[in-house]
Amino acid sequence: MKKLSTTQRAQILTALVEGMSISATARMFHVSKITILRLLADAGTLAADYHDLTVCDLTTKRVQLDEIWSFIHCKKQNINADNHGHGHGDCWTWVAIDADSKLAINWLVGERNGRCANEFMADLANRLSDRVQITSDAFSAYREAMRKAFGTEVDYAQLIKEYASDFGGAGRYSPPICVAARPEILTGTPDPKHINTSYVERQNLTMRMSMRRFTRLTNGFSKRLENHKYAIALHYFHYNFIRVHQTIKTTPAVMAGVANKVWTMTDFVELLERGERLLGGRLTDYKPAASKKARI
Repeated sequence: MKKLSTTQRAQILTALVEGMSISATARMFHVSKITILRLLADAGTLAADYHDLTVCDLTTKRVQLDEIWSFIHCKKQNINADNHGHGHGDCWTWVAIDADSKLAINWLVGERNGRCANEFMADLANRLSDRVQITSDAFSAYREAMRKAFGTEVDYAQLIKEYASDFGGAGRYSPPICVAARPEILTGTPDPKHINTSYVERQNLTMRMSMRRFTRLTNGFSKRLENHKYAIALHYFHYNFIRVHQTIKTTPAVMAGVANKVWTMTDFVELLERGERLLGGRLTDYKPAASKKARI
């Protein structure tokens, strides 16, 4: 098989992060789906490892938390004896956003439960160097996870939203209308003006619009959990290091001080190829035991 050039690899990865499905990308670039999935796996591995290496010791002041829903292979209610226990069903991506730089500080792919909340919050705490103000939604698991990760060294509040009981005739796939939102301070003294989750919710919209795997009512959903995690890692690298944010006019990584330039996808592919040459093969064949792999 002819090896893809640097330009071809960059074009394929750009297509994936801009919302094209695996099948559509394969048709556009005249390559097999297996080739694209192998490239995605290598790119996702590098993206997560590079994030772990660089996004740490942050002087962030305000953090917002949220979770976004997706599913693998089938929704939870459609799991049966044939596909039970294969990582199928509902899947949640937890994410923390720096409200000032818009940097995605960390993420975790898993279930929406206390165990994942604890793991997610512990990873967040390890990446921050100063006391921060944190806002989350009203999910109860955050309270215990916050206590375990930060103790009293945090200013933490939840934004409690109330929704209308009906959809106002908008249809079954429209979200319910938020009729009220009230802050509840749980730890420390958070600034009431900054108790909100608007930025992280907007990032979740970007994620759903930019990733084919998150598009509703299509057959582009993830079929395997591993590929889902690789795609999410690639998305967050693109969001942090490559995509210029419309509000801050640069990338979140530059704004947060973890990068000194706006990357291109070609820069990322060249880094990927240097790693392949150093390791003598594909990156997914070499996974150091000490590397954090909880997210991918």
